[in-house]
Amino acid sequence: MEEKSYKEYLEHITTFIFDVDGVLTNGSVLVTATGDMLRSMSIKDGYALKTAVDKGFNVCVISGGSNEGVRIRLNGLGVTDVYLGASNKIEQLNDYFNKKNIKSENVLFMGDDIPDYPVMKAIGLPCCPQDAVPEIKSISKYISHKKGGKGAARDVIEQVLKVQGKWNGNYNAKYD
Repeated sequence: MEEKSYKEYLEHITTFIFDVDGVLTNGSVLVTATGDMLRSMSIKDGYALKTAVDKGFNVCVISGGSNEGVRIRLNGLGVTDVYLGASNKIEQLNDYFNKKNIKSENVLFMGDDIPDYPVMKAIGLPCCPQDAVPEIKSISKYISHKKGGKGAARDVIEQVLKVQGKWNGNYNAKYD
């Protein structure tokens, strides 16, 4: 039986789930003298996340990190399902699926490292940034040409929304 192209999954995606460090950020942290850990997130990824929420998609973040600044940023984009400090991401995934009545075949998850492996094996369309670790690349149905924190989330969201005719392609459109 021939493996399906990742593009065949795009029209059925209703839910986007992302890891944070290495996916929505470049995986680096700047540690201040007071011990705060600062991360950098792409504005273009943020625009795509907000667009997906505005178009009615489920958008969720499951991260092992526990930086509340990340939650504030994501909540500001309309992403309210944010699981931080997730030591066992599959538990949060199952909780989210039950809460929202989501089927795994309608989910795109983007991860970059070993803690994402179990979740990626449990969903329909596992994806990763170009700079993910080899183990994650080996199970991904799509590897973005973008690196984590540098537009990888935008890449997959834009592809799904374009296939479903929901991308804001008109530059004259009003963006509120």
